[in-house]
Amino acid sequence: MHELSLYDIDQISRDISRQEIIFSHLLEDLIDHVCCDVEDEMQNGLTFSEAYQRVKKKMGSRRLKEIQEETLYLVDSKYRKMKNTMKITGIAGTVLLGFGALFKIQHWPLAGVLMTVGALILAFVFMPSALGVLWKETHSGKKLFLFISAFLAGMFFILGTLFKVQHWPGAGVIITLATLFGMLFFIPALLVSKLRDIENKSKRPVYIFGAVGMIFYTGGMSCKIQHWPLAGMLMVLGMIILCGITFPWYTWVTWKEKNNITAGFIFIVISLLLIVLPGALVNLNLQNSYESGFFTNMERQQVMYNSIYDNNQSHIDQYHDSTSYPEIEQLHSRTTTLLSLIGTIQVNMIEESEGKPGIPAVNPVQIKLSERGLEIQYNLLSRPFHTAPVKDYLLPGSSSRENLEAGLKEYMNYLSGIITEENLQEYTNILQLADTFSQEMVETGIISLMTGLHALVLLKSSILTLESYVLSEIVKN
Repeated sequence: MHELSLYDIDQISRDISRQEIIFSHLLEDLIDHVCCDVEDEMQNGLTFSEAYQRVKKKMGSRRLKEIQEETLYLVDSKYRKMKNTMKITGIAGTVLLGFGALFKIQHWPLAGVLMTVGALILAFVFMPSALGVLWKETHSGKKLFLFISAFLAGMFFILGTLFKVQHWPGAGVIITLATLFGMLFFIPALLVSKLRDIENKSKRPVYIFGAVGMIFYTGGMSCKIQHWPLAGMLMVLGMIILCGITFPWYTWVTWKEKNNITAGFIFIVISLLLIVLPGALVNLNLQNSYESGFFTNMERQQVMYNSIYDNNQSHIDQYHDSTSYPEIEQLHSRTTTLLSLIGTIQVNMIEESEGKPGIPAVNPVQIKLSERGLEIQYNLLSRPFHTAPVKDYLLPGSSSRENLEAGLKEYMNYLSGIITEENLQEYTNILQLADTFSQEMVETGIISLMTGLHALVLLKSSILTLESYVLSEIVKN
């Protein structure tokens, strides 16, 4: 019968010890069991290396860990409770969150309740129990930082997503924390853990490229959710590194080492095809559609405003020497004052958006003054989806909204002495600020800067249209 040398036994012992077997008696039993299996294989004329590789292939990469987990489940009641809690809450939280997302998409009732309960279960029950299970199974101080960073990044990501979908305050801060923990702690810790594995020396450069790609992609996704600049560039760089370099390189290295396709390789392919790649393409497509569509429409709206302004100005100049000119001049003066008031609100909103909290930007480049008044360079806005400016300057309850409503009321009272009551009522409906936003949007206060600016531009165009009609009435009379 072939017997293993001390060197062979020592190699088997080191390999099994790296599997993080924490029970000393179980570790000894497993070493003895594997040694016996290797000796049995060597009876067939195999060398130690060949026999050992065959035994490892029969066991699989996780069999020893599974034996320890089964042992822990039988002898440790705390581990058993945490394991059951992790399984139950993981399934329940995922199901509730999934149905909540479905209800949200379909605009069915109870969507917010389902998503909130599901997210809270995952964040405050599943994640802590999973952390406890991992610690119980490894007791590895080297991986403790990895586990904690993964726990914090996952918990903040779940809560940040919930707050973002529910339009609750603080969503941006929570998502930023999740991104920072993921990029600065979890991904580097995972990379260090992979680099320590001496069996995967050939894959170390692949892991480094993969970590860099994930950092870029994660940062891009966070910037996209937060509507920050550079989102597209970071996501494209991440996708190039992950799909163009890391994945082909990993496939080539793995193909040389293994003759069969593992579950881990299939999971990577599915992740790229169903999660990473479609997510990046959809986000980039939405960004391109937004920039080429909405910005273009806003620019056309500005062109229409300029056209109406020039037409009115031409009309005024034409009757400069007429007896009705004083009345025309007074109308134009009141119109200009009201447009200036709206322009001030636009400037305040952009200054708040482009500045820091509590420190508005000074002379932002997005604002340009012309002979027609204020013009906005929409494509230069760095935070087009920022919601605070609309809430502070345009929603009911803000002082600027009250000033604007008072200005509109005064303007309409002045026009009541010029045009008929029937025509006045028709134009009054156009200038009603109460109809600008839906009741739900007003209650939540979640209205983007672009939406608010668009509403004000439409209001200015409506005022100029009304001025054009009144000018015609003055001349006619």
